Amino acid sequence: MKSSVLDLKTISANVRREADAAVNQGNGVLRLAPNWVPRSFLHPGLRIKLHPEDTYAYGLNRGGIDERWFGSTTEAANDGRVPDEGLSYVVTKGKRFLLRDAVDALGALAVGKKIWSKYRRWPVYSKFFDNMGPIPHHIHQNDEQAKLIGQEGKPEMYYFPPQHNATGNHFPYTFFGLVPGTTKAQVKKCLENWNKGENGLLDISQAYRLKPGTGWFVPPCVLHAPGSLCTYEPQWGSDVFGMYQNLVEGREVPWALLVKDVPPEKAYDIDYIVEQLDWEQNTDPDFHKNHYLEPKLAGGSEDAGYFDKWICYGRINGWQPVTAKELTVLPGAKVTIKDNGASGLIAVQGEGKINGQRLSTPNLIRFRELTEDEYFVTDEAARAGIVFENTSKTEPLVTLRYFGPDVNPNAPEIGK
Repeated sequence: MKSSVLDLKTISANVRREADAAVNQGNGVLRLAPNWVPRSFLHPGLRIKLHPEDTYAYGLNRGGIDERWFGSTTEAANDGRVPDEGLSYVVTKGKRFLLRDAVDALGALAVGKKIWSKYRRWPVYSKFFDNMGPIPHHIHQNDEQAKLIGQEGKPEMYYFPPQHNATGNHFPYTFFGLVPGTTKAQVKKCLENWNKGENGLLDISQAYRLKPGTGWFVPPCVLHAPGSLCTYEPQWGSDVFGMYQNLVEGREVPWALLVKDVPPEKAYDIDYIVEQLDWEQNTDPDFHKNHYLEPKLAGGSEDAGYFDKWICYGRINGWQPVTAKELTVLPGAKVTIKDNGASGLIAVQGEGKINGQRLSTPNLIRFRELTEDEYFVTDEAARAGIVFENTSKTEPLVTLRYFGPDVNPNAPEIGK
């Protein structure tokens, strides 16, 4: 037992040394390796720049890779997963180690005092999810519901980057909530008809056309069937969900995915499953007004050489789970951006530098290939100011970065 404890201490000390070295080398900015995640029940949209020969790199039985996760310390909740699936790696001088371990070692230096003292981890992440068609109508449970199975709830937000949406694929519309006036009895009937063919859930929902350069706020317990735009999705660090639609484009959705995150004794309790829904929000006649996101200018101008825009924002009973910004640095410009806290960053267009490290947007990525498009900006560095330099004379440098909970009290309110 003593040797085991010593081994753990040695591992922790080694990670701390490596993490400190990486922070110093990157001037507070940690370079991350691409983090690919498959989904067995979906059809990849082929716009996240993964080489087409690597779409089934995990094996055909695992499904195609349709997601890339950014700055993640959250494991993917997939059947048959590999041990580190969903977890981001820091890469530095030919070495690599988990971002989760780096955060554990660096603590407040990495994620900020408030986040570290309350959560003791980096509690959020973001990703691209990219599908050829729609995802089943589903919810993510809230904290109270998820706690029953030892998990956390999951609020999330969407942004549709134009750089990844030259084509809309098969269904660039998303169903949200339920038609105002829908009754719980109607939803129960849909679930009771699960094995009788298409259960008709979309008959009592409504779709909204998706527009590149805009987004949506999706609190827990709100039904949503994301459409086929490639989506940037800042969210809470949890992978709980329940699929309420049983058939999508002719593909079966098993009952097991409806009750994946339901207490076992409630797995066939239709009343309980329906009660998971936030009825007020799902049937809100002003759903668009209360959930649709337009970009809002946060700072910059053409004369300043950059534009920084809020792209994801919103609160749940006053709590701000996650926010995100889109930074555009004009050709040849060099700017310093100060933020209120740590962020995970991905470049979607152009090339340049971030605190002296190369920042480059690849055209095509092999499954095990390293890139120079993704970084984690530590809290200390973010507050001091990050230097972005666009080394192109013709093309903008565009990055997306997301932030942790309650970091940006000055973020906009939805609908205002």
